[in-house]
Amino acid sequence: MKTTNPIAYHIGFWLLAYISWVFILGNNTLVWSHAITIEFCLLLFIAGNYYFNALYTIPYLLNKKKYFLFGLCFLAGALVGAVLRVPVSLLVNRYLFKVNTEHFNYLNAFLDSFINILFWTVLTVAGKLVWDRVQSQRYIEQIENEKAINELNFLRAQFNPHFLFNSLNSIYAHIDKGNKKAREMLLVFSEMLRYQLYECNVEQIELLKEVNYIKNYIALQKSRMEDRIGVSFCTGKISGNAAIAPLILITFIENAFKYVGFVENKENKIDITLKQDKRGIVFMIRNTVDSQVPKSERSSGLGIANAKRRLELLYPDRHILEMNERDNVYNVSLTLLTL
Repeated sequence: MKTTNPIAYHIGFWLLAYISWVFILGNNTLVWSHAITIEFCLLLFIAGNYYFNALYTIPYLLNKKKYFLFGLCFLAGALVGAVLRVPVSLLVNRYLFKVNTEHFNYLNAFLDSFINILFWTVLTVAGKLVWDRVQSQRYIEQIENEKAINELNFLRAQFNPHFLFNSLNSIYAHIDKGNKKAREMLLVFSEMLRYQLYECNVEQIELLKEVNYIKNYIALQKSRMEDRIGVSFCTGKISGNAAIAPLILITFIENAFKYVGFVENKENKIDITLKQDKRGIVFMIRNTVDSQVPKSERSSGLGIANAKRRLELLYPDRHILEMNERDNVYNVSLTLLTL
């Protein structure tokens, strides 16, 4: 967990670089006031080039293997910085240092600026690439460790599905035939379990199958809830080839049923909508909430955290998730964008 503001790292780095340059030049040929001013001006252009590359050329050109364009933009940034620094250097010498600039050498000022900006930009960008590489490697190792742990936990938790379903069938046979509700609940539960065990071991599954699973889950929950909670599930027109990561939505529905409010003399409800539009798959859920439960608990539990993490892994840059609470109504809106 990050406990330090990244901005503080950047400010600290440039401040340290500035102080170092001032001390190096101040102990050589320049007086302190000149060193402080010159290095500050140079620092602005170096920092500008660094962030130009860090925020644009690296993610949009280098990372996408557009090496030629990356090289052109990298050099262009240094050239533009050098060109802009020439008039800055002229004005500083004329008005701040009171130096006669009648014979100011523009070419030398440009070349000196270009070499310095290019050198330090190469150095700082190279440092960033090395740092990003180290962080990426650490992240990969962390994911691999988590995967190994999850696989171990899965192996420990495995059971024989045939034994489980045979047991469910035995329980079903022993339920009195007059207890129709209990028999129906067990059948729904058995169908849900079969779906999780045999159909969800894929990256994408038919959206219609996921809809059927959600309907079974809602039916199971409604059978145990009081009539004071109204539950609706509306689905728009869904194409037969629409697909979705299995069980990606159920956590938000479970959360709604967990925290739905039971308030006297008030309409308590859960409204769920699932549809397709030109953007992709749109999922929305609204539920009244129990005001006694802290807001932080309703939106930051382990299940929600895991669902967000799955979305980041399965739909990187292809999902929009919004969660908020207004007037004791909790709202979740999730859009899974099509490619």
